[in-house]
Amino acid sequence: MAKLKVKINDPFWSKYDALVRDVVIPYQRDVLNDNVADAEPSSAIRNFRIAAGEEVGEYYGMVFQDSDVAKWLEAVAYSLENHPNPELEKEADEIIDLIGRAQQPDGYLNTYFIINGLDKRWTNLHECHELYCAGHMIEAAVAYYEATGKRKLLDIVCKFADHMDSVFGPEEGKIKGYPGHQEIELALVKLYRVTGNKRYLNLAKYFLDERGKKPYFFDIEWEKRGKKEFWPGHRSRGPEYEQSHLPVREQTEAVGHAVRAVYMYSAMVDVAMETGDEELLQACRRLWNNIVYKRMYITGAIGSQVHGESFTFDYDLPNDTVYAETCAAIGLVFFANRMLQAEPKSQYADVMERALYNGVISGMSLDGKRFFYVNPLEVDPEACEKNGNMEHVKPVRQKWFACACCPPNVARLLASLGHYIYGVKDDTIYTHLYIGSSTELDMGGTRIGITQNTNYPWDGKVVITINLDVSKELGLGVRIPGWCNEAKVSVNGEQVDLAKVTVDGYAIIKRNWQDGDKVELDLPMKPVRMRANPLVKADIGKVAIQNGPIVYCLEEVDNGPNLHTIVLPKEAELEVSYRKDLLGGVNVIRAQGEKAMIGEWGSALYKANTSIEYQSIKLTFIPYYAWVNREPGEMLVWIREK
Repeated sequence: MAKLKVKINDPFWSKYDALVRDVVIPYQRDVLNDNVADAEPSSAIRNFRIAAGEEVGEYYGMVFQDSDVAKWLEAVAYSLENHPNPELEKEADEIIDLIGRAQQPDGYLNTYFIINGLDKRWTNLHECHELYCAGHMIEAAVAYYEATGKRKLLDIVCKFADHMDSVFGPEEGKIKGYPGHQEIELALVKLYRVTGNKRYLNLAKYFLDERGKKPYFFDIEWEKRGKKEFWPGHRSRGPEYEQSHLPVREQTEAVGHAVRAVYMYSAMVDVAMETGDEELLQACRRLWNNIVYKRMYITGAIGSQVHGESFTFDYDLPNDTVYAETCAAIGLVFFANRMLQAEPKSQYADVMERALYNGVISGMSLDGKRFFYVNPLEVDPEACEKNGNMEHVKPVRQKWFACACCPPNVARLLASLGHYIYGVKDDTIYTHLYIGSSTELDMGGTRIGITQNTNYPWDGKVVITINLDVSKELGLGVRIPGWCNEAKVSVNGEQVDLAKVTVDGYAIIKRNWQDGDKVELDLPMKPVRMRANPLVKADIGKVAIQNGPIVYCLEEVDNGPNLHTIVLPKEAELEVSYRKDLLGGVNVIRAQGEKAMIGEWGSALYKANTSIEYQSIKLTFIPYYAWVNREPGEMLVWIREK
């Protein structure tokens, strides 16, 4: 696959690029060093100093606290790709040096067990996240090496991976197990691709192949350590929780912890592509279809319940008690991107886009300093405070979390966004996302430059310019988004017959390209009423408003309290206008709605033979990702239709 380096220059995403670079990365560095007042303590950097013998103290934080440092380093690496910053690089190098000093002589690296006793390492894979933390450190190392050319962290993780390879496997004397929280599998494939060391690929495949075998490995492990649990009650969740109920090739439904699931599915695609395992890829297709057609929210969020942060069953998509972890939406982006690499089909890019614009960036405030772990589609702040079933739902974003996996995960994804815009398969370059950007790649010895200009997602006009030193015969695949029914594509002003060239949702334009050739896309956007499958109990009789890729919501600050009493008449027109002064610049949708006249009801709780009276109200819908960036209050995505 050709290597693409993409520089983003986009009215929408450049703001996020700058935010991650100038605000989020420095803010999270300060949090990791416990320098943010009133934020949940992290102690993640201090743990490494203690593990390195440079400070005396006790381990603090979650057992997987190391992963926050790794994800921060990965975000730094992606930022440095396009925005060299010697001071930031020096800070990262110092942390990498510290990590190296904490590493054990045999390559082992995990501050929890280094501080609390190496005799307990590898004895609780089910609960203690050693392989999960290792995976994130490997991902950081690969990204940092590719961005800077520096090998120190890469050498550290190679030594660690060599250690793991000596510990795990089918051979006599090795542990025949796998991680409770998947992550190491996809990381090892990345390490294989950058080093060429096939042992890393084989170990990733081993972890996948071993999962789901009987007898249940975590039962054996539990017996060996005297039936002691790290997290009381963890075992009661059963093997579906970490997708160990069946061998991975036999799984047909997305079950258990949503983040673990999509991380594993991403690794399955990686291994299938590297080994040509069609059976494994077919399992990925089945699992993809189950998520997207039966278990995904309209925002691209996944994970319906707080218990186990997990999937539940088909069409069970409650809006107010939802979990919808930010990390799960990010994991769905990973899964979608890998499916695109395996087989470029627009359905994967459509979901990737849906998750990015809605389920992912909703997890961070517009100033980059507050975060959601849970991303609900319906919020009543009083219910969040007083109803124990909703205590996991926060009506405002938080500065940090005791379990802080989501904030650095958002940072690393947004910093690496350029890696998701384009793809290459055989002799065709695919445009998966419409984001103002420029890139260069080499195809068969020819340098090809691609520049994209657009005001997406507020406007569906896109111009792609091809730059070449010499003419080149190749295909350019431009995605026709699933939300657009009236797309038009032209090359140098000449319209393309989409019926003749569209394959799997991409218009494949094959020609002898010349320097300066322009492809123009016209993707008309108009607000539409989205409806859920009638089997989704929470949404029947309701509509959600979507314009282009953006899902909209009502907020109390615009529409007053008791949003549940609002109805949208079927004949009401949806009017779009751009508000430069609002929420960083957004398209706002207005409509004439109706709201129940609560005052007319009186003091009665129930009445017979009566009806609810409604009064007219002008409704204002804002993009879902931007909610609660003004005043806290109620929020609603799905509105009753009348």
